[in-house]
Amino acid sequence: MLVHLHVKNLALIDEIEVDFAEGLNILTGETGAGKSVLIGSVNLALGQKASREMIREGAEFAFVELVFEVNEKTAAHLKAMDIFPEDGQIIISRKITGSRSICKINGETCTVSAVKEAASYLLDIHGQHEHQSLLYPEKQMDILDAYGREDIFPCREQVSRLYRKYADMKKELSTYQLDEEQRKREMDFLAFEIGEIEDAQLKEGEDETLETEYRRLINGKKITEALNEIHEQTGYERAGSADRIGRAVRRLAQVTEFDENLSGLYASLSDVDALLSDFNRELSSYLNDFSFSQEEFLQLEERLNLINHLKAKYGRTILDILSYKEEKEKELERLQNFELYRERLKKELSVKAEALTGKSDVLTKARKTWAGKLEREITQALKDLNFLEVVFRIDFARKEAFGENGVDRICFMISTNPGEPVKDLTKVVSGGELSRIMLAIKTILADKDEKETLIFDEIDTGISGRTAWKVSEKMAVIGRQHQVLCITHLPQIAAQADFHFLIEKNVENKGTRTRILKLGKQDSVRELARMLGGDRITDAVLSNASEMKDLARQQKNTRLK
Repeated sequence: MLVHLHVKNLALIDEIEVDFAEGLNILTGETGAGKSVLIGSVNLALGQKASREMIREGAEFAFVELVFEVNEKTAAHLKAMDIFPEDGQIIISRKITGSRSICKINGETCTVSAVKEAASYLLDIHGQHEHQSLLYPEKQMDILDAYGREDIFPCREQVSRLYRKYADMKKELSTYQLDEEQRKREMDFLAFEIGEIEDAQLKEGEDETLETEYRRLINGKKITEALNEIHEQTGYERAGSADRIGRAVRRLAQVTEFDENLSGLYASLSDVDALLSDFNRELSSYLNDFSFSQEEFLQLEERLNLINHLKAKYGRTILDILSYKEEKEKELERLQNFELYRERLKKELSVKAEALTGKSDVLTKARKTWAGKLEREITQALKDLNFLEVVFRIDFARKEAFGENGVDRICFMISTNPGEPVKDLTKVVSGGELSRIMLAIKTILADKDEKETLIFDEIDTGISGRTAWKVSEKMAVIGRQHQVLCITHLPQIAAQADFHFLIEKNVENKGTRTRILKLGKQDSVRELARMLGGDRITDAVLSNASEMKDLARQQKNTRLK
């Protein structure tokens, strides 16, 4: 669960640190006080897109840090990602500057995608407008598949793999839609390319050898002049090194007999004389063998031009050119046996389609099995949320073509009033009803996923009266099994708080700052009174707020019994 949040220099927040606990953590405050900024900071730390405008005016950076305590199951998932909790905790942080942002997990820099994957095991965030996604069939399918994940996900992965192979083969078959004239033109062109490469009789590594020889020949004059000069300077002519060193050896030999200590120097100088003599002889031999042939040079240049011409057309290296030739030979063979290949491919595609149909049917069967269970759970959850006469159903239709997720098209159907037929969710519900339906679904999926922390940002959109009480009771029930952080404007929900936090905005030193305060019992009642009565908090409003708090406590105690 999320035990600590630290935010610095983000929007209206100068610096805030807050500790959360198990159960239902309620966050309230005036509109514009910064409630959504606080939840937004959690999103930001967990990989949401960052921008320079998020940094507080006058600050050089923004910083968010989250501290989670994780259970054994969550720790096992994280360890599979090479993320190892320290003392049972995971610390995720993100620092945003004007040019970049840096994410860290337990002090180690990581990618945004790694943070997002880790976050998927730690918590679930329901944003203000997320319930609108319920209107999209793709989201409805994702909800059903997530609910029956243990059976559905393996089937869906098999279907996905088969579909990718089927789609690739279908794409390949589409390339066989050629008329005879077009096929002949392509065959002629392929034969020309293959023949051009074959005529060159290329050998791997030939280009490197030729280029080395070309450089040697084109610089032949320079090489000859340099080597002749070196031969003269190291030779036995009067000015040559060999001549001078030879005289030095003879002179040293004359005096070595007078002092045995000079024998080492004599041996060393004799070695130098021998080495220089060997070098001079080898250099002389090289010069005698070195010759420049204009005809040989022109032939070499022509060969290199041919190879470079083929490189420009078919590949950067000789190996690339030969690989290109092999591909074109296969393509030519395919066109030469066009009808045979096409018929074989049609048969293979038919086999793939049959296999895909079978696996898709298995996937549909699994989905329908879990759809019945999900219908019952959602129906009960909606009744708990004051849908007294509700009918919820998941309808299936079959797509005309295969897809990566099978052939199913599903639709959430609902009737919220007695006697009314079930209709497509998009054509029936109001905004408040949609919020409650999403709350019911989130609750069910959270139990399946075993996520420890749920965050709800203004789940109460379009809700009031008795329905608000039902929603508040549901939130309290969820708070018994999960840690819940909930931003709300409804006093009915706030009254259920196990821990109540007030977010307020103040003007300090000609600047606006947001801060968060943990409220005691009396301060919590006073905040409820503000939510009930607005600016004028009378004794009657305070009494009503206190009664609401007591009633919520009685309901909790009754449920615990």
